[in-house]
Amino acid sequence: MSQDTKTLEFMQIAMKYLPEAKAKLDEAGIEIRAEHLQPMMELLTKVMNDAYELGKNEAGK
Repeated sequence: MSQDTKTLEFMQIAMKYLPEAKAKLDEAGIEIRAEHLQPMMELLTKVMNDAYELGKNEAGK
């Protein structure tokens, strides 16, 4: 799987859970605006990529 394909899939997964995350932030009184989303999505993509690589390495053992 290419890096771009993984990134796209990770973004799709993140977008799936975005409404739930926004609701939790709203409940906590934390405002999130559209300009905040891109940097957070990039960070989440990095986390998911690291988790993917960890799982891939563990599976190869």
